[in-house]
This record gives sequence, C-alpha cells and structure tokens, in this order.
Amino acid sequence: MSAIRSVAVTDEGSQLPQGVFESLAGIRLAMRRFLAFSEALLSQWDVTSQQYQAMLAIKASASGQMMVRELADILLLQHHGAVQLADRLAAAGLVVRVPSSEDKRSVLIALTSAGDELLTSLAKVHMHGMLANEPLLVESLARLGRLAELGSGLV
Repeated sequence: MSAIRSVAVTDEGSQLPQGVFESLAGIRLAMRRFLAFSEALLSQWDVTSQQYQAMLAIKASASGQMMVRELADILLLQHHGAVQLADRLAAAGLVVRVPSSEDKRSVLIALTSAGDELLTSLAKVHMHGMLANEPLLVESLARLGRLAELGSGLV
C-alpha cells in the first residue's frame, strides 16, 4: 500500500496571506460539492465510490487490465482489501479475472462489457458534475498559483 506522505511544516512563525486560505477553502468546497454529487449519483446505481474508483483505474490503465496489487496501490488499500473489492466487482459481473500472459502465476482484473457500459454511463454524468464545479476550482487554483509566483512563502 502506498503511504500518504506527511509534509514537514517549515518556518512555523511566518504568516500566510488571506488569499491562501480563501484559495484552499474554495478548492475544498469544489471537491466536497463534487464528491457529494458523486456519492448521490453512485448510490442510485448501487455502486460504491470505491467500486467506481476501481473501475476508473482499470479503464484508465494502458492495457485496460491490472493486477490486484496495482489496484491496491492506486486506491491506497491493503492487498486483502483490494482482493475483496475485486471479488465484489466480479460477483456483480463488472470485472473478470484474466490469467496474465506474461506471468502465469499472476491474475489480472479487467472490466466486463457490463462493467464498461456502467462505467461509461457514470463517467458521462460525472463529467457534467465536475464541469459544474469547474469555475470555483479553476479560480481557486489560479489564485493559489499567483500567490505562489509572488513568493508568498507558500513553497
């Protein structure tokens, strides 16, 4: 499992401009709005966020299939958690296990046609939800970038 890196706090005495806090708040608001939208959408389709994220990761991979270990790394899961997730997706008919052509000991997971169709439908609606939050996200990121360029002690 990939560890989330902690960031060392340096120069604890320095103050940050108000714009930094406004930018960070805007970014988090846009993300929370999108995630709330996503959760509501996925619940209508009886798909969990983790299942959706797994299907996205598989579809986004260069070969359209991946080892469970890779899925665990991408989703920041323990290996056994990724195995259970793959089991649930397979039981729902959304993924299939495929023997690796390179390493006969390895098994890959790939989307089934039903999984691909569901993912495509969900992704289309997610795009609309993401675009609805685009202005706030873009402005917040741009403001944060401008502050960093001005040397506001951000980096």
